Amino acid sequence: MTPGHASRLIVWGLVLAGALLAVLAGAAAVPMHRVGASPEAIAGHAGLLTLREVEANVSLAGTTTTLTAALPYHWDRRHPGLAGTVRFVVDFPLDEAPAVPWAAFVGRIGNAYEVRLNGLPLSREGRLDDVDGADSAKVPQLMAIPVGLLRPVNRLELWVRADVGRRAGLAPIVLGPEEAVRPVHEAASRFRVSGSMVLVAVSLLAGAIALMLWLTQVDADRRDGRGRDALYLYAWGAELCFALRMSDALVERPPLPWPLWNGLTTAALGGWAACLALFCMVLVDPERVRLSAWRRALPVLALASGAAAGYAAVAGAWPLVLTVWQGTLAVACSVFCITYLVSALRTPAPMQRLVAAALVLNVAVGLRDWAVFRLSDAYGHDTLLRYTALAFGLSLAYIAVQRFRAATAQARELLATLSDRVGQREAALAESHRQYDLLSREQARIGERERILRDMHDGVGSSLSAAIRQLQGGQAGSDSVVETLRDALDRLKLSIDAMSVPAGDVVALLANLRHRLEPRLVGAGLALDWEVSPVAPVARLDGEAMRVLQSMLLEAVSNVLQHAGAATLRIEAEETAGGPRVRIIDDGRGFDARTVRPRAIAARATALGARLRIDGTPGRTTVEIVLPRLSAAHEPARG
Repeated sequence: MTPGHASRLIVWGLVLAGALLAVLAGAAAVPMHRVGASPEAIAGHAGLLTLREVEANVSLAGTTTTLTAALPYHWDRRHPGLAGTVRFVVDFPLDEAPAVPWAAFVGRIGNAYEVRLNGLPLSREGRLDDVDGADSAKVPQLMAIPVGLLRPVNRLELWVRADVGRRAGLAPIVLGPEEAVRPVHEAASRFRVSGSMVLVAVSLLAGAIALMLWLTQVDADRRDGRGRDALYLYAWGAELCFALRMSDALVERPPLPWPLWNGLTTAALGGWAACLALFCMVLVDPERVRLSAWRRALPVLALASGAAAGYAAVAGAWPLVLTVWQGTLAVACSVFCITYLVSALRTPAPMQRLVAAALVLNVAVGLRDWAVFRLSDAYGHDTLLRYTALAFGLSLAYIAVQRFRAATAQARELLATLSDRVGQREAALAESHRQYDLLSREQARIGERERILRDMHDGVGSSLSAAIRQLQGGQAGSDSVVETLRDALDRLKLSIDAMSVPAGDVVALLANLRHRLEPRLVGAGLALDWEVSPVAPVARLDGEAMRVLQSMLLEAVSNVLQHAGAATLRIEAEETAGGPRVRIIDDGRGFDARTVRPRAIAARATALGARLRIDGTPGRTTVEIVLPRLSAAHEPARG
């Protein structure tokens, strides 16, 4: 065991020990009605009067028996398995009639009762003829005695209805000034009623938390990595059963008939013990519990046997059945406690040792409660198991916190590992991006060189080759050779200018074409008619597409210069619904566009996704290019 685990175990041990000492100290501070302190202790403490000797007129099956009895009068021990009524008569003298209000406190009375003092009604709870009706013995009773009702010689009469198996009877009666008796009643109510309400609320809250944890947490010990953690499921079952069992201390009018209600609350006691046993075993070997066949049979057996014993004890008037069942449960829990304690001492896990300590505490207190309530004649006592059971709630809270801390630490470790891996991947990715950027730039430079070489080969090279052939043939004049060389030079200049033309800017491309070709047009005697309107850039035309468009326009103008014999060249550009439209019009000799089609222009129009229309008639030839703004890959080229 590590020092951290040992220190935490010591802290929780001290907390449990402090809670137990607080419960026992509180129990010792409140007499009789809590843990069975003598009535004389109450009377001597505050000058109170305790009535113990009574005359009991017991009515059973139409027969009345009169006897002298000492309180407490435990009906289930004196008349096991029987129901009836009893009239208690107590005569007590006083030195003088008190001048201040008095009160009578009874730690337990009922199941239903009616009280008269000196022949006058004093208090009443329930109906004496309502068998298995409301149970007033659930809570301590305080009866106010007004001034003038007490005399030097007094008679107190109490009629009690006793049902089978409901802890009917009468505890010692404490009389005295109201200001002295009321704190005793308040203390007893806090211990039995308010404490039970708090326990039920805490158990329901702890059960709800355990249920949510079970629904959301995956069992980390499962070899297959699937399934919910059964530890929280059994904790939820234990808390739910415990809350149902403790609610019996608060319910004076059961929602079910008494035999059924007793069977239900007894079954809850068995279910609580079974779920706690499974809870403890899951801490030791969760996989073994998961694979065992009895993990479902144990709660079912405990619930079913408890329900049968509780119902039979009342409906069949066999209280011994319930005593034997609780004794069997106590023995089974004791054996399990010893086995689990030995196992916990052999393991360094602090959680198991903490649960073992809580288990030992509850088994010991449970044996005490069983002996007091099922074997002894004591009456008016309260169960202590309801408070020591909080140790399991504290254990569950400790386990949940420890598992949360472990999960948090694991999550932090995984997050740190993931961050390291992400950092490494980001560094590798950044290096890949840098290499890719360098490669892209190199490829761009290579591509640009290839384009320039291709333009020089296709344009300038072909023109120079033509000029060489003209010179070698000796048939072409110097003017033709010069014109061919000028065409090669223009193509070279335009190829260089295309590198600075913005992508998609058709007007800038036309302006650049005019700047380079206008001297040739003037030298050839061609008048230029320029009609170019503002046209928005075409976003889809990148640098390569702009060069293709430039080659188309240059090809069209070159055809006019070389073959048309025209006097005027008109260049138009305008925006249309189908996209920017460029026209090159000359007034030359023309040609039949149905039989003669410039292949170079048509091929470039197809590659560009442009719509091409050529009209050739004598006196007017028109080359029209329409550039759709959307992707023209799906647009058919038109002749």
